[in-house]
Amino acid sequence: MTNASLFQQRDQIRKVVRQKRRSLTPEQQQLAAQQLSEQVLSHRKIKDANTIALFLSFDGEIDTTPLISQLWGLKKTVCLPVLHPFHRHQLLFLRYTTETILVRNRFNISEPPLNVNAVIPITDIDIIFTPLVAFDSSGERLGMGGGFYDRTLENWQQKSFYPMGLAHTCQQVEHLPVADWDIPLPEIITPEKIWRF
Repeated sequence: MTNASLFQQRDQIRKVVRQKRRSLTPEQQQLAAQQLSEQVLSHRKIKDANTIALFLSFDGEIDTTPLISQLWGLKKTVCLPVLHPFHRHQLLFLRYTTETILVRNRFNISEPPLNVNAVIPITDIDIIFTPLVAFDSSGERLGMGGGFYDRTLENWQQKSFYPMGLAHTCQQVEHLPVADWDIPLPEIITPEKIWRF
């Protein structure tokens, strides 16, 4: 498969799946968020974790705010990704609390304002929940195309965190065309199921 063909296939999948998740009604989104929280909170790794990286939902992604509130209630440290100011396509993770005032980044995604005192080293994170556009039954993940999470997850097996994807059920596809830089996930959690690969 040529690179042009690979990119075209991936872009088409992004377009179709993003439209599917954007077409979910507010009621469907709310129910999915509630069911997702129940799935996540029943997971042994979450019970054992102290510091959890999440993301704020964007463009029809499954709503993480109920989960974040419940994690705060369990006294877990929650952090969010922030675009690195000096290294393109890299993420930093900053502590996120009820007092955090959010700002919009260049992609119009909410994130905490850059504050050196709020940075949580990646070595201190136990779980990184990643957003995704689509996934398949092999654990392959298709993101928005910027490579931010692929760079963060590179060689994750040698690092201290464990990655998991969060998605709506409608984001599963039969097969994803894979690029060399794609990092498959060991687990993806949907409202109905915990997928282990």
